[in-house]
Amino acid sequence: MHTLEQLRAGALTGIQALKLSENLTEVPAEVFQLADTLEILDLSGNRLHSLPQEMACLTRLRILFLSDNDFTIFPEVLKELKQLDMLGIKANNIQVIAEDAIPVSLRWLILTDNCIEALPVSIGRCTKLQKVMLAGNQLSGLPDELAACRNIELLRISANNMHTFPEVVKQLPRLAWLAYSSNPFQVNRSSFNALPVIAWENVALMEQLGAGASGIIYKARLNTGKSPEDVAVKVFKGAVTSDGLPEDEMTACMQAGRNSHLVSVLGVIGGHPEGMHGLVMELIPAEYKNLGRPPSFVTCTRDTFAAGTRFTAQQMLLILKGVAEAAKQLHDNGIMHGDLYAHNTLINEKYHSLFGDFGAATLYDKNNRDEAFFLERLDVRAFGCLADDLLQYSVCTKEDEWCLETLKRLSAGCMNEEPDKRPAFNTIVYELQLLQNTH
Repeated sequence: MHTLEQLRAGALTGIQALKLSENLTEVPAEVFQLADTLEILDLSGNRLHSLPQEMACLTRLRILFLSDNDFTIFPEVLKELKQLDMLGIKANNIQVIAEDAIPVSLRWLILTDNCIEALPVSIGRCTKLQKVMLAGNQLSGLPDELAACRNIELLRISANNMHTFPEVVKQLPRLAWLAYSSNPFQVNRSSFNALPVIAWENVALMEQLGAGASGIIYKARLNTGKSPEDVAVKVFKGAVTSDGLPEDEMTACMQAGRNSHLVSVLGVIGGHPEGMHGLVMELIPAEYKNLGRPPSFVTCTRDTFAAGTRFTAQQMLLILKGVAEAAKQLHDNGIMHGDLYAHNTLINEKYHSLFGDFGAATLYDKNNRDEAFFLERLDVRAFGCLADDLLQYSVCTKEDEWCLETLKRLSAGCMNEEPDKRPAFNTIVYELQLLQNTH
């Protein structure tokens, strides 16, 4: 974090990244003096309601964050930023986006938690878009012109006002990560299974284990009259996340059922003193570690991995078969995960995988066969991307080459841009089992 005092004193001359959060009501003129070098600008957490035309001079700007401000209209001057790759304006009060206002250079657009009722049809000109996050708005649909954005891979449209499924979504050949829960057309979550309610007074939080887009996970001690046991507790951050609403994540957890490759949920929190939602889960043994890391600004939609990461053919088989079995069970229960990634997968030293994080999960009606078929094939494409990522870090002997070639063919089939040509998860599990038996 930088300060306005530093900026005005000239102490930040030549920097590439600037972050200012000082209750600003206008962009300081000194920011524009950094035009020759500034590539990343974060003005989140201020009181900005408009941007001056001088913003156009920031010709090197690649990443801009304007979240938690007071915008009601999408700033049209942004279309002048020809190098802008990533734009985040979440948690404002934006209602209107004018035609041609969205920069056509964008790969990553975040408009979560605003009041947007419609996207401009000119969004069809933004053909570089890969990640589009629109959860928590008032959208009644998506424009047909979005079909021209064939590079979109991740789309979040949860918690909007759509009364019918936006059919244009089916015309996005690379879409792999979709979330649309809490729209009027979605199945009613009240018709699904319920979990036991665990009183907050019976939960003693201990150390923090991790944090994600939707909440914070703690180690905790559970006392319910039996012998105290160590558990994990996820406390949700707020009403709307980048993926959707906490209630949908909890409902998906209730519906998922038990599987050796899914994190088991014991109950939901009741009586939190601040009214927060929460889940009580089995504590994952400490030897389990994240398989990968979230995407970077550069990779956008694809996970990253620690330096030195390597996988043998056998290790990849174990990981992928576990994830595929978990995904198959989810779809057997009418759940699209929507966030099938390495960073949402845990593995231990024996490469047993645990698959979790239902923040983007969407419940659907399995009796609607066309919908069920399409939604499963979206998760299948994500699975293909996961396999493709692991294959980039493969090490093998000459004897393993045939196995790797088979995995490459399976991955390519899962990522086919025609959903009808992607296999179902039961086929994937069967093929991986055959491969494991013969390896």
